Amino acid sequence: MTIDETNQSSSEMASFHAHRSKSTLHVLTLTPFYPSFANEVSGCFIHEPLDHLVQLGLVSTVLAVQPIYCSHKAPSVSAPAHWVRYPQLPGNLGLSSAGWLLSARLLGWAKRLHAERRVDLIHAHAALPCGHAAALLSRRLHVPYVVTVHGLDVFNACREDGVAAQWRRSRSIEVYQNAQVVLCVSAKVQQLLQAGVAGEVRSAVVYNSADCDRFSVASAVDSKAQRNLLAVGNLIPTKGQELILRAMARLMPAFPQLWCQFIGEGADRGRLESLSKELGIAERVEFMGRRTRAEVAEAMQACSVFVLPSNSEGLGCVYLEAMACGKPVIACRGQGIEEIIDHGKNGWLVPPDSLDELATTLSAVLEAPDLSAAAGAAGRETILNRLSLDHQAQALMEVYSEAIQHR
Repeated sequence: MTIDETNQSSSEMASFHAHRSKSTLHVLTLTPFYPSFANEVSGCFIHEPLDHLVQLGLVSTVLAVQPIYCSHKAPSVSAPAHWVRYPQLPGNLGLSSAGWLLSARLLGWAKRLHAERRVDLIHAHAALPCGHAAALLSRRLHVPYVVTVHGLDVFNACREDGVAAQWRRSRSIEVYQNAQVVLCVSAKVQQLLQAGVAGEVRSAVVYNSADCDRFSVASAVDSKAQRNLLAVGNLIPTKGQELILRAMARLMPAFPQLWCQFIGEGADRGRLESLSKELGIAERVEFMGRRTRAEVAEAMQACSVFVLPSNSEGLGCVYLEAMACGKPVIACRGQGIEEIIDHGKNGWLVPPDSLDELATTLSAVLEAPDLSAAAGAAGRETILNRLSLDHQAQALMEVYSEAIQHR
């Protein structure tokens, strides 16, 4: 539903607010990523804790935003949100000014929302553009805002240099300094934040979580999955899919039944498909494209090893989900997931871009099914004990309450 459609449907809005009036706190969530009708996976890590927050006495009004040059997105039935399109210069160049344009697009609607049912807090996801827009709306509505940093590109450099990148960095720092608190998905992200901002920034670590009901241990596993590798993530160089293919080629003589599935889509797919042919393993590799949440869960339950040697992860929800399925997980050192995986006990960590280490670790995990199973079981216990949706919702509720109380 778009803002315009919402304005035209006063009865729906009245019903919406009547439902919300039962909660004690009302949070306005601004996010550039959220599940839609066409893609239920995008931003699922933002949507999934919301039902658990309702149980704690909080309901969010979600505004999912996208630049006007992007195609219109229809809301997901299972993840309702108001989809908003706003003007922005294409590409990274427009990010530094996008918050101004977004806030102007939202201000009238936000004032009406605030008048009908007080907004207690604004929660923005990413500094640009949503964090900047939240800062501007915060001043007009006189409510505090918090912002979550999801990745290692804390200051929106976007792997670029120059004046435009400096503008984005300056704007991001301004957003962080004025926020009631900056939420970081890992201590790694928090360290980057604190190291890059002169002066004090209020911050807290709130880890993402896994849906332990959806991502659970399968009652039975197909025998062919005993040598099945799985990687889930966008097909881009930083995710490390090329390393997986090269390691797999090395291991084929020792493990002739080895095969691998890649879930995800991206610009690197053609190159990876060509590489699998060059390595002579194309028949043992399946590129599955985008899959639903249920299909991802099924693939994780069926695999023998989950491997994603990504070198740019603030945390990595897919690792948590694979661990929740009781699967041995291989990730990279120096990323946020290093705070969760205890090497050799509930998973394995390898150096980034190290083909030798990855191949050696994969071989050791495949050769020792008992060790692999023990690590998988320990991984699920880690998620159940620390990183379930209930844990994340409780942590968010504590941050929200404190931010409102100490504004």
